[in-house]
Amino acid sequence: MSIGQTLRDLLAPLGVYRWEGSFQWGELQSEGAALDQAEETLARIQREMHLATAREEGLTGLCHLLGCLAEGEPDQLRQTLAALLRVGSGSFTLAAVNDAVRGCGISALVEETEDPLKLTVSFPDTGGVPDDFARRQQVIEKLLPCHVLVEYQFQYMTWTLLEGRFLSWEQLEETGATWKTFEAQTL
Repeated sequence: MSIGQTLRDLLAPLGVYRWEGSFQWGELQSEGAALDQAEETLARIQREMHLATAREEGLTGLCHLLGCLAEGEPDQLRQTLAALLRVGSGSFTLAAVNDAVRGCGISALVEETEDPLKLTVSFPDTGGVPDDFARRQQVIEKLLPCHVLVEYQFQYMTWTLLEGRFLSWEQLEETGATWKTFEAQTL
């Protein structure tokens, strides 16, 4: 039911208004239509201001504020933003950082080193340098404190790994792969 009809129902018991053929009903309808529009706008704003229900500008606006890319499906974007929001002041534990990196959709592993001001980042599911490394690097470095040095480690196929996988050169040649193919292969 529209707000105009609700207003008419509220005023009807007073008995002082003539609704048929009068300007009063037209005025209530126009005021009710404006209030209906305001109600729809407020409902959309309320939906977009909560991360759990946002679908459009709420997600893109939060991405803009947090400096991350607004790419992907809304559910995936919500998970990414939730991971970024969980990183609060002082919560830069290794588990929190790895959770935030995974939440951003990056398959990487952040590990501590002997030096307290240095971290290593590796990509365990990817052989060689990942195709979208520049984007991954940008997101990872936004998550980590700026005073920490980040060292990236990439995995490549070595002769030892190759020999462990294939018993003979004939078995290797049957695959038809090149060294470049093995180099980028998941290890």
